[in-house]
Amino acid sequence: MIDLSILINNLDTYLEGFKNTVLSSIIALIGSFILGVIIAIFRISPLKPLNWIGTAYVEFIRNIPLLIITFFFFIGLPALGLTLSGFVAGTIALAIYTASFIAEAIRAGIQSVPKGQMEAARSSGLTYLQTMTKIILPQAIKIVIPPIGNQFINLVKNSSILGIVAGLDLMYFGDIVSSTTFVTFDVYIFVALFYLVLTIPLSLGVGYLEKRLARNH
Repeated sequence: MIDLSILINNLDTYLEGFKNTVLSSIIALIGSFILGVIIAIFRISPLKPLNWIGTAYVEFIRNIPLLIITFFFFIGLPALGLTLSGFVAGTIALAIYTASFIAEAIRAGIQSVPKGQMEAARSSGLTYLQTMTKIILPQAIKIVIPPIGNQFINLVKNSSILGIVAGLDLMYFGDIVSSTTFVTFDVYIFVALFYLVLTIPLSLGVGYLEKRLARNH
């Protein structure tokens, strides 16, 4: 049987980790979406330098472990004279890593919008940036809401990386509870339940959006 007294006696500790996990996830979510949109635009830009930058970003970041990126900000930057807390380093790493996947999803959405819309907007006098932000991107983002939603769910789960660098998240405080109670299985079951409190509503929301968009089509 799972010992509920561990949860009850350490509820404040769990809730502190839960709060920081939510905060880190929200910040990284916003940051990764903004960066992902920028990189996606770079990826399909007619300007070769921007195209190269976008491609290099996606191919490099997407193919290295999130842990390495986190260590770069937490351990590598202090060697250059810039020290970040585990929370900040982990959140930045989360945003940068997730942005590479969001960028690819948005790029696919942009490319699925008929090319004639870009040509029509440009011929009516809109600049490339105006066309992209006012005509193409709104349609592209609507198309790729389900895959982007799945990336946001992955982001919440990946936020456990903060526990490796003392990022004050659920995993970090779970480790503290485990070290003070000398219990492992029960402690991390409760940690998993807190993650489910975050991911299940997100998953249901993504599923709802997916069905609604399918009906609209």
